[in-house]
Amino acid sequence: MLPEAAHRPNVLWLTTHDINPHLGCYTGVWPGAEQARTPHLDRLAAQGIRFDQAIATAPVCAPSRSSVLTGCFPPSIGTMHMRTRAVPPPEVQLLPTYFRAAGYWTANSAFTDFQMDIPSPVYDEFGDASHWRHRPDPDQPFFLAVHSMTTHESSIYVDDDRYAELTADVTDDQRQDEASVAIPPYHPDTPVYRRAWARYLELVSQVDHWVGRWLAALEDDGLERDTIVVFWSDHGLGMPRAKRWASEAGLREPLIMRWPGRLAPGSVSHVVSLMDLAPTMLAMCGLPVPDHMQGQALVTDSLVPEADLNPYAFSGRDRMGEADDRSRSVRDDRFRYTRHFHPDRTSMGHCEYPDHLATWAELRRLFGAEAQRDLSRGLPGSLLTPLQRSVVAATKPAEELYDVVADPHEETNLASLPAFADDKERLAAALDTWLATVGDLGAIPETELLEQWRPGGHAPVVDDPRSSHESGLVSLSCETPGALIGWTDRPEGDEPVAALPPFIGYEDDHASWRLYTGPFAPPPSSPIRVKAWRIGWTPSQTLTIQSP
Repeated sequence: MLPEAAHRPNVLWLTTHDINPHLGCYTGVWPGAEQARTPHLDRLAAQGIRFDQAIATAPVCAPSRSSVLTGCFPPSIGTMHMRTRAVPPPEVQLLPTYFRAAGYWTANSAFTDFQMDIPSPVYDEFGDASHWRHRPDPDQPFFLAVHSMTTHESSIYVDDDRYAELTADVTDDQRQDEASVAIPPYHPDTPVYRRAWARYLELVSQVDHWVGRWLAALEDDGLERDTIVVFWSDHGLGMPRAKRWASEAGLREPLIMRWPGRLAPGSVSHVVSLMDLAPTMLAMCGLPVPDHMQGQALVTDSLVPEADLNPYAFSGRDRMGEADDRSRSVRDDRFRYTRHFHPDRTSMGHCEYPDHLATWAELRRLFGAEAQRDLSRGLPGSLLTPLQRSVVAATKPAEELYDVVADPHEETNLASLPAFADDKERLAAALDTWLATVGDLGAIPETELLEQWRPGGHAPVVDDPRSSHESGLVSLSCETPGALIGWTDRPEGDEPVAALPPFIGYEDDHASWRLYTGPFAPPPSSPIRVKAWRIGWTPSQTLTIQSP
């Protein structure tokens, strides 16, 4: 039974970056998972549901997170290019908006890299210090998302002193031996990669300590049984042929969900999409799931894992910084089929940020050295295997098909083999149906798309809100479709300031605005300010109205 409104559960999201299911609890499910030492996450999985085949919608952070927070595929709402400022359709709102409208206290640590502007009334609190303990009413349910940057690809490559700081909690028995760490076959076995893999696994152990502290805080506050905890990563490993690739290593990530006493512990072996988190959270908390959401609830009304799920998980890769490309991929319980719309382009196109990372530079160095040492003498390359060479090769296949159960590292492309023609045809048809159903804005030249969103480079302006008074209550409205209205009784200039990078897209005065959900009695003898937002538009003017 779903909870009644007065007894709705809290939601705590513990999210990290750039990891595959390299957790001890995924041993036997994901290759190399047994190397990780993650006791807190292993315990969380034992107490909850472990999703064994969770697939991201994109192999890079912001597009993936945009789908998690909206329940919509990136190509359908315009968030598919890495580093864009999308203007989604008017019905699309961010998940915390629905929770705040339902009476939840909503908060987010200072990471909202969702590819779009974040209207100020979405969160009650925003910033690194966000915590449920800051709620004015301790009985109010909360939706809190906290993010760890520990496992982000950048952490692998810092200097030794900084790395020691980043992994300060990692115990001696959690340290990795570079000489014995397992290297997947698509990476060259060199000291650079051995060091990167050892550090990656230790960073996973460090984030496990971080998770442990949050779980302990729940227990200390007596909230463990009242809180749905979800641990997830935005996409896969932050090394070549994973992050930024529409591959299994780029799209496969851990997903663990716990609600003690309500969700029976177990595992879900069939494929699911990370995007399904938005409708799942709403359904589990007894809130309606909007019709426009393209994800599906992974848990039924009886709070058990849904058995009749979509057999496919869809993903895509688009522009990554300055590397322009487009691929679409579909995964079922056994196969991954990927269609590349630009097979004449390298899958490892120049991208300013990752090209400075050691693993990227090492792969390019070896590829170049083959040309200088071997090819120049009329000999085949000998520093890389054909699989490793394909990662940085000038072209790629138009189609790829892998049996990821038998071949988890995707070493053998089955797309041209007659024995797998039926599987390729079935998955290609599913991909075509998906694209026809949700749409693919990635097929539109980006300059045209930007002009549609912001004609002449100017964002549309949200209509000014209107107010009316009746029986001591204030009613607000806005004619702009998809607009959110916020109000505050704080004087102008009395807002907290958040120093955020420009891509975060959150206004400085975020904490002062309350989300308007219906007629309300304003504070007595105090003017209120009213403003309206729509994602991707310029907010309305701020209007000041006197209390009735």
